[in-house]
Amino acid sequence: MVTTSNIRHRFGLLALLAILSFWLSTVALAVPLQNDPNGFEGIPWGAAFSESDTFVKTEDSGRTQTYELKGTSPTLGGAPVDSMRFSTIDGGFARVTVRYSGKDTHDRLLKFLQQRFGPLDRTPGQIAGGVVKVFDWQGADSEIILRYDVRTTQGIIFFESQAFRGKFNESTSPVP
Repeated sequence: MVTTSNIRHRFGLLALLAILSFWLSTVALAVPLQNDPNGFEGIPWGAAFSESDTFVKTEDSGRTQTYELKGTSPTLGGAPVDSMRFSTIDGGFARVTVRYSGKDTHDRLLKFLQQRFGPLDRTPGQIAGGVVKVFDWQGADSEIILRYDVRTTQGIIFFESQAFRGKFNESTSPVP
């Protein structure tokens, strides 16, 4: 006998399964980061950062500052990117955020990252499906996260210090 309670229970389970399936389709498992750079392009995590001939400060939010390259169009692995922002927290270099557009650029960047930091696990179920692709390389000192939206062909890559990651969360949390 089908009751209203049974229908609600089944609907709830189906909704939960749908949400879980969507979440799993946007998440990829991390692969070990080979050749952990402990920084970005020769700049070690934790290095002091300031305006210079190379960098201009674009944002100052108290504990966090953001810099961009001065006078050049940013590239990564030979591919042109829309922006490249270098972030510090408490004066120490902690993150690079790279934004890019286009499938060709995405393919070039993904190839570059795999050549430099290790191949992705192509076992079925290990690569994110759906419209948002997420790829993650984790090392002892660094983590690289690439997120690409197939519909908009927009991508973002985070190069982050493992040691500074928690400090970013602290700096954006409301003060008690």
